[in-house]
Amino acid sequence: MVKLRLKRCGRKQRAIYRIVAIDVRSRREGKDLRRVGFYDPMKNQTFLNVPLILYFLERGAQPTVTVQNLLKKAEVFKELPPNQMK
Repeated sequence: MVKLRLKRCGRKQRAIYRIVAIDVRSRREGKDLRRVGFYDPMKNQTFLNVPLILYFLERGAQPTVTVQNLLKKAEVFKELPPNQMK
């Protein structure tokens, strides 16, 4: 199963997170399938590749709670068909 989750990057005390599509059995820093965005909590900045995120969500990828909150904030779920939403 594929999950959309955060992958930590950056340096000490200055974390930046990539939002990646990754196999559920992989480690947090493991090899990802695709990078679909990033999140900088210090600057409160988010970049999302919405078409790619929708591609993975339509094929059954499950976002983690944190990624789901970021997607709700960016209103990505409004672009999904009604039967795809949870």
